[in-house]
Amino acid sequence: MEFDKVFEKVKEIIVEQLGKDEDEVTLQTSVKDDLDADSLDLYQIITEIEDEFGVQFDDPEAIETVEDVVKFVHENA
Repeated sequence: MEFDKVFEKVKEIIVEQLGKDEDEVTLQTSVKDDLDADSLDLYQIITEIEDEFGVQFDDPEAIETVEDVVKFVHENA
């Protein structure tokens, strides 16, 4: 799947899970710091992304930015 398409779907999931505006989610956005996602939020986001793309994150807590998520999915889906 193309990088841009992965990003758009990941952004859609994050916006839906956290109730944020789309313009708040960029590749450089920190999931924890910029979007105020706590451990439960992160778990829900990662679970939905894993289900959507058929991937398995080894260490979801290591994710810092939206780009980290998109790169992982792009390389492993």
